[in-house]
Amino acid sequence: MSDKGLEAAAVRMRAAGMPELFIRVFGEYYRQLEEGSTGLIPEHSIQPVTAVADARGIEPPVSEQAEALRHTVFIKLNGGLGTSMGMDRAKSLLPVRTGPPDGAMLSFLDIIAGQVRHVRSAFGVRMPLIFMDSFRTQRDTLAALAAYPDLVQEGLPLDFVQHQEPKLRVDNLEPVDWPEDPSLEWCPPGHGDIYVSLLDTGLLDTLIERGYRYACTSNADNLGAAPDGRIAAWFAASGAPYAPEVCERTPADRKGGHLARRISDGRIVLRDTAQTPADDMKWFTDETRHPFFHTNNLWFDLRALREVLNEGGGMAGLPLIRNQKTVDPSNPDSPQVYQIECALGAIVERFDGALPVLVDRSRFLPVKTTDDLLLLRSDAYELGEDFQLRLVPQAAPLVELDSRYYKRMADFDARFPHGAPSLREATRLAVTGDWTFGSEVHLRGDVELVARDPQTIADGTVLDAGVEA
Repeated sequence: MSDKGLEAAAVRMRAAGMPELFIRVFGEYYRQLEEGSTGLIPEHSIQPVTAVADARGIEPPVSEQAEALRHTVFIKLNGGLGTSMGMDRAKSLLPVRTGPPDGAMLSFLDIIAGQVRHVRSAFGVRMPLIFMDSFRTQRDTLAALAAYPDLVQEGLPLDFVQHQEPKLRVDNLEPVDWPEDPSLEWCPPGHGDIYVSLLDTGLLDTLIERGYRYACTSNADNLGAAPDGRIAAWFAASGAPYAPEVCERTPADRKGGHLARRISDGRIVLRDTAQTPADDMKWFTDETRHPFFHTNNLWFDLRALREVLNEGGGMAGLPLIRNQKTVDPSNPDSPQVYQIECALGAIVERFDGALPVLVDRSRFLPVKTTDDLLLLRSDAYELGEDFQLRLVPQAAPLVELDSRYYKRMADFDARFPHGAPSLREATRLAVTGDWTFGSEVHLRGDVELVARDPQTIADGTVLDAGVEA
């Protein structure tokens, strides 16, 4: 059964133009899946990481920052469609908020472009910006970036496309067929595919040959992870081959992945929710036991990465993540499939001398839900001339929107037709039921809205306390 499934998957990948190296990588994960590997990391096999380097508040000389940035490439992971928010295009095309210079509505891509252009101008460097797209996001992304022709560096691409693989039926591990939409038969193999993609596209060698020594990678939906000369200078001076950024964990971060030290060999490893046994979730979510969460902002030495990949015959050797879903995410009755994935940050265990670094919370502003988006669109944040988002109140308010009415972007936008309410003076907004917000609505303190029937908040309303209708 499994030989047939692997052979069928390889045939499909070759027909789709996938290189032999990636097919070999897929085969290794397939064998692990066949043998029943789940990629789980039980609590008894690890020890918490409780001490890390601290880059908060550092101010290296501007000359050191410029020198480090001159040898750094900035890579944005841009393969996601935002399907959990009801989108069918690259999430990075989603409008985030108005900004300089003319108050126009800007997308993630616009803001990322603004951040890079500002740093280039401020430090006098030509730091490359490169996107890792998926087969689903490339066309729309490049079309949007055409508005910024100065982003392109001579001799370097603006993007590269990560690989694609067949989704596998849970019942027989064969590639799934879904004639209703054949594109749904395929999936990207997770962000961890970046390393093999950099190698077999030749981009890794090209960057090194052109004098680049360091890379900083981060998710396109995390606008906090702007190019930072201070961290670049710190990393260059550290001599570390690899440095994942971490933040101090709070109760709000209990679902975020964390680093730990494997007892068997002393290596630092990354553990995500999908790699945690159900019985160990009480430890995974304990912010006092695992005090730092992994931001997915990574710094690595390009030469050290090439050595690691060459030692593995071109393969990064990252732990398997077995992700079980339906072939059509919008249809719960469609066949159950496995998506074979690996995590970007899991490569930490392959480096001797990997050095986790603590950064300010402002470098972690991901948009995974419409709750996150409402907060970034509100006046709780300001977008500066440097295209960086800065929190205005001392602490960000907690936003909890009823997923029945706000999870999908079309529903969300319909209920905020005039934009986000003022949240600058709020500590919490919890919405249960179907509420539509008028213009110039202001919230103060802890506001909880509960409704059994659809409700509308009138223009100019000021809410200081809970409302039930």
